[in-house]
Amino acid sequence: MGRGKIEIKRIENATSRQVTFSKRRVGLLKKAQELSVLCDAEVALIIFSSTGKLFEFSSAGMKRTLSRYSKCVDGFEPSLVKYEVEKRQAKEVNILKDEITKLQIAHLQMMGKELTGLSLKELQHLEHQLTEGILSVKDRKEQLLLEQLEKSRVQERRTIVENESLRKQVDELRGILPSTEQPMPPYVRISTL
Repeated sequence: MGRGKIEIKRIENATSRQVTFSKRRVGLLKKAQELSVLCDAEVALIIFSSTGKLFEFSSAGMKRTLSRYSKCVDGFEPSLVKYEVEKRQAKEVNILKDEITKLQIAHLQMMGKELTGLSLKELQHLEHQLTEGILSVKDRKEQLLLEQLEKSRVQERRTIVENESLRKQVDELRGILPSTEQPMPPYVRISTL
C-alpha cells in the first residue's frame, strides 16, 4: 500500500516534528551522498535544526566546496557557466537557422521556384505532394460549398413556409374584411368626420 500525501505545513506536535526532522534529515543526507557518487557531483549540505544543532555533508570537504561556492557567487566561475550556456544557445540558433533555410527552400519549391538542383525523383515527389495538396484544397472547398448549399436550402424552406403563412393570413384578412374593389353599401359606410 502506498503512502498517502501529507499537507506540507509546520507540524504542531513537537514530538512528531522532531521524529519527522530526524527521518527526513537522514533521508536528505543519504540522497546528497548518492547524488555525489552517482553523478560525480560536488555536493555540500548544511542543516541547522530548530534547536540549533548542525548537521552537514560534503563530498569534497566543506571548506573546499564553500570556497568554490564563494568564488562562483563573487563572479569568478559564472563566466565559464555563461560561456557554456552561450555555446549551447549558439548551437541551437544554428540548428534553427538551418531548419528555417530548409523550410524556405521547400516553400519556394512548392511555389515552382528553385527547382534547378532537383533530380527527377525529387521532382516527382514534389509533384506528388502538390497533387495531394490540391486534392485536399478541392475537398475542403467542396465541403464548404456543400455546407453553404445546405444552409441556402434550409433558408429557402423557411422562406417558403413563411411565405405560405403570410399568404394564409392575407387570405383570412380578405375573408373578414370586405373587398375594397366593390363599393360598400351605404348603410355600412363609416363616417370619417
